[in-house]
Amino acid sequence: MISGFSFAFLTKIGILSYMVIRMRHTRAHTGNRRSHHALKAKTFGACANCAKPKETHTVCKNCGFYRGRRVVDVVKKVEKKQAKKAAK
Repeated sequence: MISGFSFAFLTKIGILSYMVIRMRHTRAHTGNRRSHHALKAKTFGACANCAKPKETHTVCKNCGFYRGRRVVDVVKKVEKKQAKKAAK
């Protein structure tokens, strides 16, 4: 008992709670967990249309092609950007 109060009373009102036992992890255990935290380098491949380097599984920023098909009209996109800049 702490200063005349019972253990049950102190836990009921939230003053006294049960201890949480923390177990220490070894350096090897911590290192094994952190082994997956490393950043991976981006991989680049050549675009099939313009042969410029591009990130794999993405649209080519130079020509707008992806897997042999035109997905983005790059010329139209650049013209729109210039028109927006000229309007300012």
